[in-house]
Amino acid sequence: MTEQAPAPAWNIANVLTGVRIVLIPVFVAFMLMDAQSYGLWRWLAVLVFAVAVYTDKLDGDIARARGLVTSFGKIADPIADKLLMGAALVLLSALGELTWWITVIILVREIGITVMRFWVIRWGVIAASAGGKIKTVTQALGTFILLLPWTPQHLWLAWIGWVIIGIAAAITLYSAIDYVRQAAALYRGHQAKLAGGAGSTGAARPAEEAGDAGHDGGRA
Repeated sequence: MTEQAPAPAWNIANVLTGVRIVLIPVFVAFMLMDAQSYGLWRWLAVLVFAVAVYTDKLDGDIARARGLVTSFGKIADPIADKLLMGAALVLLSALGELTWWITVIILVREIGITVMRFWVIRWGVIAASAGGKIKTVTQALGTFILLLPWTPQHLWLAWIGWVIIGIAAAITLYSAIDYVRQAAALYRGHQAKLAGGAGSTGAARPAEEAGDAGHDGGRA
């Protein structure tokens, strides 16, 4: 059986990831240009945010369905996700529309877990958990609601956004603990193989499985 040729780095899934990265400064610019007037620029920022979030789902679906998983995609996709969500949360907190402690919790977790996943990839892949996927959805939904120009004028809508973001923060902490537990298990397994004299051959296999992670890295 012949091995499947590696997917080219220049493919539609990676292009969509690149588009999401390019949209981040556009989103930030529109938010700053609006200056809390909650007019056209804010609506454009919401539109750009929604499109960027949708490309996150679309590029992953395409990459897995068409076998277009690449090393670039595995690195760029989660980074793009974190940058987009981080920019939105920091802007909302800077504008006084979201408490800073939620933003700090989410950002510290996202940065910490992303660094940890790249650190342990030599021993194996930490798969995206159900908690991580729910966290991603709730973060995006809560942020979208808080970004809407209507929200500052309607307290009930703001409360909905805050509750959803609060739930996202709680899931964020829970999933962080889960990922740390998985990382510790991978490390212990690696140490056990070394102690048992398995050598580099046995330790290399999990790292090779990194290709199965695909664009799911963004759901961490």
